[in-house]
Amino acid sequence: MAKLRLLTFNIAHARGALPVHQGLRSAAKLRSNLLKIARLIQRLDADIIALQEIDENSRWSGSFDHLTFLREHTGLRHGAHGVHNRRGGRYHLNYGNAFLSRWPVHHEDTVPFGRGTVGEKGFQFVEIDTPAGRLPLVNIHLSHRSRALRLRQVAHLMRYLAEQHARRSAHWRTPALVCGDFNNPSHKPDATATLLGYFEQTNNYTLLPKAGRTFPSAWPAWALDYVFLPEECREPRAEIVRSWLSDHRPVLVEFSLP
Repeated sequence: MAKLRLLTFNIAHARGALPVHQGLRSAAKLRSNLLKIARLIQRLDADIIALQEIDENSRWSGSFDHLTFLREHTGLRHGAHGVHNRRGGRYHLNYGNAFLSRWPVHHEDTVPFGRGTVGEKGFQFVEIDTPAGRLPLVNIHLSHRSRALRLRQVAHLMRYLAEQHARRSAHWRTPALVCGDFNNPSHKPDATATLLGYFEQTNNYTLLPKAGRTFPSAWPAWALDYVFLPEECREPRAEIVRSWLSDHRPVLVEFSLP
């Protein structure tokens, strides 16, 4: 059985845990915090990392590619940006989600939920060629603004996954694994619970972590960050990692594929 370790982490534009906007941080401080994130990824020995609020090229966070920086300092060769907020000009803002991986990314697609140029959310779909087979994964960041908006966003994801399953699943080792920052706890009648109900119509999905809170990292009061695993992922276990490198705590999941 192959064991895999998946990490989901909202890195908050590398600004750190304190409520100080990234635009007020120096480039040196941002790089220092990204280096600490890279060391955390190495220490956790994660195989696939799903990152939210990661910048490709944004004025407010140093105007450099944060994913390239993490690739260089983790030694993980493969990755893909899922930029869902794009803004050019003098105050450029290009950021979103990203995957970092020990293994090649076979396919990538990015789906913004709208056309905003500040604060736009979305999801990223990839297929990664692992030693256990090709895994489809989704990295998502839902809105914090309202339940109604999150429900529309997760409905968009469900339609998309149904389309991808019909077109591409013949080559998948499992149904899609979904992770990210959902901005709502699973016990509320909100987007996380809605998505779990959708998955359970066709597969015995596990939602992790089953307990614990992830936000804010200094004194967690809410569970916002999750991983959905299909039943093909055996012996799953999850850990909310004690970390103060962002305002979110990362979630690490380990599972086996027979």
